[in-house]
Amino acid sequence: MAVSGFEGFEKRLELHFFGDDPLSKINNNMGLRLLDFESIEQVLRAVQCTVVSAVGNHFFDAYVLSESSMFVYPTKIIIKTCGTTQLLKSIRPLTHFANKLNLKLCGCRYTRGSFIFPKSQPFPHTNFKEEVIYIEENLPKNLVYRKAAVMPSKNPCYSWHVFAAGDQNHRKKSNSDVTFEICMTELDRHLARKFYKKAGDCKTGDSAGKDMTVLTGIDDINPRAFICDFAFDPCGYSMNGIDGDRYSTIHVTPEDGYSYASFECVGSVYDDDVDIVETLKKAVQVFKPATVSISTTSNSREVWTTVARAMEPLGLKCRTFAMDEFPAAGTVVFQTFTAARRK
Repeated sequence: MAVSGFEGFEKRLELHFFGDDPLSKINNNMGLRLLDFESIEQVLRAVQCTVVSAVGNHFFDAYVLSESSMFVYPTKIIIKTCGTTQLLKSIRPLTHFANKLNLKLCGCRYTRGSFIFPKSQPFPHTNFKEEVIYIEENLPKNLVYRKAAVMPSKNPCYSWHVFAAGDQNHRKKSNSDVTFEICMTELDRHLARKFYKKAGDCKTGDSAGKDMTVLTGIDDINPRAFICDFAFDPCGYSMNGIDGDRYSTIHVTPEDGYSYASFECVGSVYDDDVDIVETLKKAVQVFKPATVSISTTSNSREVWTTVARAMEPLGLKCRTFAMDEFPAAGTVVFQTFTAARRK
């Protein structure tokens, strides 16, 4: 393990808003999507990252960032950043700009794994306790239902950190959405090399990213998705997939010694289990990691069985299982898997 390197494990923030704006219908219910790019840049400056590519459809806008991704829906925003970004510093400016659109914060969820290089993280991400204090200081008082927890693992390097909050009217998860957050470490070295730019390659990040998407089979994970991808110099890769009102995203830090990849997607508790299993299997097979941790967030306690069925055929054995309930988020299930043996 390297003494210090690029931090692959992301911090993820999801904010939900509500409003009763008489102008919303005139603006086609665009909500947060009406934020101008200057305001978005101001938020990201606080976080210490920038936009490198963007795409949108009828439902939402997706941004590939210099450190991961951002998704903007009319009443929901998701920001996911890696490295030494200061993600939580986005809460205050986002709330401010949303208020200008007559939108009020009603739900918040912050999640992350255990950092590979925790001592390299700046304030307020120096430890989970500091993160929770910072979040609570920056949330409006109407979010009265709050909970923070570290979901344990047999290996403390793979614990899952969750903070969630909701107001009186949004303390329970009311929809059928399922969010899958997959973190993979110790990637297969041969496969990880595919996320390096070739020496002397003068292709742009967009062009090189498209090559990596095809070369690695990422484009086959969900053939229906429109993919916005980007390759970094000299290595690294990010992509956002858009499929109707659903997103998926992948981020790769391929350096040997601290290799890491993540896959995140959203589905429904009513989706066909076979489709979910195939999607998760395809995503993990791209990297063939030695260790996988998976968090599912939904209003169902049974989704974890689908995750287990997806990992077992890949030779990954479940080592840890934890379940907890969170306000406005629902049920969070955390599982870790390790390869029986590396070939």
